[in-house]
Amino acid sequence: MEVAGPDDEFTALVGDRLPALQRVARLLVGGGDVADDLVAEAIARTLPRWRAGTVADPVAYLRRVVVNLARRRWRRRRLGIDRDRAALDWLPAGGDAEAGVIERERVLRALAALPARRRAVVVLRFYEDLGEAEIAAALGVSVGTVKSTLARALGQLRGTLGALDEA
Repeated sequence: MEVAGPDDEFTALVGDRLPALQRVARLLVGGGDVADDLVAEAIARTLPRWRAGTVADPVAYLRRVVVNLARRRWRRRRLGIDRDRAALDWLPAGGDAEAGVIERERVLRALAALPARRRAVVVLRFYEDLGEAEIAAALGVSVGTVKSTLARALGQLRGTLGALDEA
């Protein structure tokens, strides 16, 4: 006769509470797959603490982890929406929507034409709003390399966008 171990107890507990946890997650994030991922991550984060004996009420702990993961997801998603809006701030306000789309496509084509390092520096500087030292650390280059690369990239963009204006 086998004696049930702590993991077996945890498995049984999770099995009993899984539908309720999934319902909470679905109500928090709205999507079935995302909710299931949240519950799975909550279980994965709770198991080591269960094994260590630091979880007094595992059901409440699991629920709290699901809620915290959902809140983290909301923050990340909101931050992404804000960044997307900020990235489009250079577009002219109001006016013809088609002209804005055309201008955006022009800039994206010009950006895509840049060599990889120049493109990375421009994106990190103007989209991620990183400073020169942060960009240098991210790319593993010196600050001077970032400065010269950015200057060359902006010059190339001015030339390309100016040439497109004349076309």
